[in-house]
Amino acid sequence: MSLEALMIGVSGTRGTVGGTLTPDVVSRMVAAFAVWLNETQKPANSHHFRVVLGRDSRPSGFWVRDAAMAALGASGVEVIDLGIVTTPGVAMMVKHLAADGGVIVTASHNPIIWNGLKYLTSKAVAPPPAEFAKIKQIYDEGRNYWVRVENLAQPAPNSETHALHVRKVLDHVDVLGISTKRFKVVLDSVNGAGCVATATLLNKLGCQLIHINNTPSGQFPHEPEPTEKNLTQLAAEVKRQKAHVGFAQDPDADRLAIVDENGTYIGEEYSLALAAKLVLGKKPGIAVTNLSTSRMIDDIALATQSRVIRTSVGEANVVDAMLSNNAVIAGEGNGGVIDPRIVPGRDSLVGIAYVLQIMAEKGQKLSDIVATIPRYEIVKTKFECQRADANRAVEALKHEFAAEQIDVQDGLRIDWPADRAWIHARPSNTEPIMRIIAEAPTRAMADEKIAEVQRIVDRTLR
Repeated sequence: MSLEALMIGVSGTRGTVGGTLTPDVVSRMVAAFAVWLNETQKPANSHHFRVVLGRDSRPSGFWVRDAAMAALGASGVEVIDLGIVTTPGVAMMVKHLAADGGVIVTASHNPIIWNGLKYLTSKAVAPPPAEFAKIKQIYDEGRNYWVRVENLAQPAPNSETHALHVRKVLDHVDVLGISTKRFKVVLDSVNGAGCVATATLLNKLGCQLIHINNTPSGQFPHEPEPTEKNLTQLAAEVKRQKAHVGFAQDPDADRLAIVDENGTYIGEEYSLALAAKLVLGKKPGIAVTNLSTSRMIDDIALATQSRVIRTSVGEANVVDAMLSNNAVIAGEGNGGVIDPRIVPGRDSLVGIAYVLQIMAEKGQKLSDIVATIPRYEIVKTKFECQRADANRAVEALKHEFAAEQIDVQDGLRIDWPADRAWIHARPSNTEPIMRIIAEAPTRAMADEKIAEVQRIVDRTLR
């Protein structure tokens, strides 16, 4: 498999622009989604299917959108074009407009050479794995559902998304309580889809906003994944401005990373931990996250008489367990915070509002709030790897660590309860890479766990 291979999985489709992602691929994939609608669903309006379509700000987004819109329209689907909006905004609009599904043109945190598609059902969530397998089979077979002119439905634009999204988030925080604090906030929107809605949210919350990389042009000023090495500009600006907090989004604004008032990157893992601390502190219940997420949420759940359910990595898996178990909060350690009352998917606007809410309620600096959560060191590594090789490596690890506490629902997670440490090795669902993640009370122990696993992987793939 080429390192530019077209990635097709339950999390969506991604490819390199002009390489593995072409107008023909987009048309065939979206046409397959339309066939799936016609073969498995019934239109909510009893006449024709309606699908909302939104995109992030990538420069290739215009033609991917146009190819997707053409395939949907030619299939007799009414397309509601939302324009450049966040991924959680599209999910919200599926529900708001009682649509039969959604298509999002995005490659999330991937570099600018990538673009892709995500698909949503009428419940505003990704199709379950079994249903996505049907879509993939239709795509492989090249089937379509082209209609005659009398069965065409005209597309329509809709510009409500940003305002509605902000309003829904504001409904779940104390706007006056936050506004009176006049927080100074530095926001890095990476010139992505979150620029407009997030600035509006922070202004409504009375924040003094310093907004960097704030034009939704898709020209990323740094690598778009919100990791520490990519956010040096944000950290420096927080210190220069003497701000209370810094926030960083990815291009489609479903992920959030945080910098404290000292300009220290506290990372993506704390986005969910802080949101869970706020929500579970008010309403104990079930929290859902994936196997690669920090055990900070377990400590928070224990302190609030709550419970954590873990799933395979992938937003679709977390959302499915969240809905099935009536969870009060969910998310992933990649900065994805999910409040089922707002959007059944990761939402950086929710994370931002909840961090400001907890800061306002506690009356403390963010670094002091963070210090109340038991601290771990998490180390995330990745390397280019064909999926078949990654699967071979996982099998070797299962054999090597068979005597330990292991979870095999997604690659391999090994837990050492006495050490309060774990490691998770798995092939990525969205990129041709293998990830190895370790967490422990100290960096030295996490590095040691990573090295131990990496030696076995290297030996296997030699």
